[in-house]
Amino acid sequence: MTRIRHTPIRHTPIAPTSTRLLAPGAEIDAHRHEDHQIAYAGRGVVAVTTDAGSWIAPATRALWIPAGTVHAHQAHGALELHLLGLPTTANPLGLDTPTVLGVSPLLRELIIACTGTPAPDGPERRRLLAVLLDQLRAAPQQPLHLPMPAEPRLRALCALLRADPADDRTLAALGREVGAGERTLSRLFRAELGMTFPQWRTQVRLHHALVLLAEDVPVTAVAHRCGWSSASAFIDVFRRAFGHTPGRHQAS
Repeated sequence: MTRIRHTPIRHTPIAPTSTRLLAPGAEIDAHRHEDHQIAYAGRGVVAVTTDAGSWIAPATRALWIPAGTVHAHQAHGALELHLLGLPTTANPLGLDTPTVLGVSPLLRELIIACTGTPAPDGPERRRLLAVLLDQLRAAPQQPLHLPMPAEPRLRALCALLRADPADDRTLAALGREVGAGERTLSRLFRAELGMTFPQWRTQVRLHHALVLLAEDVPVTAVAHRCGWSSASAFIDVFRRAFGHTPGRHQAS
């Protein structure tokens, strides 16, 4: 996806509440709004990109997008995108950066109900939104952020792995390609991205895995294309990250 800083930015003051069907690979261009917004994929996988990195969410997760955040959406697989705008006074978790949240079965149904056929504001809708905000307050935050650095050498290294997550070269070998030593790169990963090189590489592989699963690529092929030595190793890491096996994300 195009970097936000190089894309014209639309300003839509009110965050829309709607359900949109997007084809695989379709994008919603860079924009911002003055309300908070929830983005939820009822089907497929949705990615949100800002200049700070990208966040990705399958149907068991939702994305919280704070008011004023310049962001773009991208569909992976056939995407049923539920967008719910919330006023700036409604921020039950006090979040000021995009965040991936776990979605319980009840929260899923509330999001779908609130983003369906527009309903007039009234007591029934206000009660529905009140329950939704209570569910959001209890929603666990998920570490599905893939941060992107500003430092040129680190940025070049991250670009190599985003282009080919299966690249299994060591940090030292990658450093020789981008012109930086292993110790320097290790320091930069912690200082700029707040994680180690192995942690970041696992995140980029999980992000890519979600995209491939949304495209209905078989689990074994996903494992090898994302750099795991076996399907069982991939399934183990995936289960620890998401709480279930990758087969759940494929079309039935």
